[in-house]
Amino acid sequence: MNEPETAFVSGGSGFVGRNLIRRLRRQGHAVVALVRTAQAAASVKALGASVIEGDLDAVAVLQRGMQHCQWVFHAAAKVGVQGSAADFHRVNVTGTANMLAAARAASVCCFIHVSTEAVLANGHPLVNLNESTPLPARPLPGYPASKARAEQRVLAANSDALETVIVRPRLIWGADDTSLLPMLVQAVCSGRFRWIGGGRYPTATTHVFNVCEALVLAARHGRPGEVYFVTDGAPVELRAFLTRLLATRGVRIPDASVPHAVASVAATWGDFMHRTLKLAGPPAISRMALRLFGGPVTIDDGKARRELGYRPVITRQQGLDALATAEQSGHG
Repeated sequence: MNEPETAFVSGGSGFVGRNLIRRLRRQGHAVVALVRTAQAAASVKALGASVIEGDLDAVAVLQRGMQHCQWVFHAAAKVGVQGSAADFHRVNVTGTANMLAAARAASVCCFIHVSTEAVLANGHPLVNLNESTPLPARPLPGYPASKARAEQRVLAANSDALETVIVRPRLIWGADDTSLLPMLVQAVCSGRFRWIGGGRYPTATTHVFNVCEALVLAARHGRPGEVYFVTDGAPVELRAFLTRLLATRGVRIPDASVPHAVASVAATWGDFMHRTLKLAGPPAISRMALRLFGGPVTIDDGKARRELGYRPVITRQQGLDALATAEQSGHG
């Protein structure tokens, strides 16, 4: 029987990274995680991973951490709407290129890149997306554009020596969430949250446990040079889902809504003002948020089901129940 593979995880202290480390360690894999701070190193060590402190800029450090690893999971990224185009490019594009260079130098077998449906965001409805949907010629700037360019680097790097696979989850949520859920709670509690056009449109979601399942399956069974969408299954109404998600934290979302046309003008103006004047704090709404949360986002994950054998390991109901239970017990 073969020994479990050793995995290198970038972004090890992040939402996906923490859950992925837990999953890999439960299955007996040794894990080396890239972290940037002593605090992150302590939290990752507590999960059972070895750590290497460094940044995506340090190829030699990355290569040293990847020695004797068979799998690399690249989960580190600059996300959100704040930051210059140069910052997004440095972390998401150049950082990915550095990870690929280090993986080749360390003779890693398989490189799994965590991407996003946002790479397809260009102002058009995101309906019935699948892997054949082409990257737009002009994706939205910032996060979407930089992740699209990162994908291009990953696919171009695929070879017999280093097999590369891309996994695209949509709207990651679930246990130990330090990303989406806290942001939504803050928006509601500060009075800034508004539904766009009522919020009654279908959306795909992906629980973090299902993301981790897909990543491990991609390492084991993914076809080199391929992209795989993954979701929780059939779409759900965004308003209904977010209402239930925030209810697990005892937060009620108000009914306040703005028409889509008004939100579109506000997003365009807000992005321009923040980019031009370099204002502190995020805009009330951005074009990225408008495209990803202001209309339908539906995805066909049939390719992952056929080729990887992917099936969700947790349902939305189970995930919501677990969040509510964790909150009630004080571990949310």
